[in-house]
Amino acid sequence: MEVYFPYDYIYPEQIFYMAELKKSLDAKASFVVFYEKGHCLLEMPSGTGKTVSLLSLVVAYMLRYPDRLDKLVYCSRTIPEIEKCVEELRNLFKYYEQLDGKPPSLFAVALSARKNLCINDSVSSLRQGSLVDGACQRYVLFVVRMFTACFRKLDCMGGLEIIGEQLNYVDFYG
Repeated sequence: MEVYFPYDYIYPEQIFYMAELKKSLDAKASFVVFYEKGHCLLEMPSGTGKTVSLLSLVVAYMLRYPDRLDKLVYCSRTIPEIEKCVEELRNLFKYYEQLDGKPPSLFAVALSARKNLCINDSVSSLRQGSLVDGACQRYVLFVVRMFTACFRKLDCMGGLEIIGEQLNYVDFYG
């Protein structure tokens, strides 16, 4: 399996890390007892390229064996770590594009707490996570109720077309 690594130099620790990770992914596919059906715990010191190593190997594995691995869930405690992961993934995709003429056909989503992503000023200004969560849920519930009330007034699918025209939305099945 060819693994693209987007930097000029790769450290021996990174190669070892990727080799152990691949053993774990292969174990998930073949149920090797030693690796406990694909579970893996790897540790590397700070600043040793864990993120790029993980992403390089997992993206290559997903492209080579899409039937064995179809998603990666990358969790972190801090926003800067998630941002770093997204940036490393962008760099890796650009590297694929340089070598293959196109980026990998994979989909990535970065998620965070409501308090970090909320774009409603009155809600995000609350700052505290539990307050933001509560206000967000109340606001979303209000919007859903408004939408439901409007939707109930429609007597047929033609009503959706009219609303779509008024809002300048393109209907998909029109």
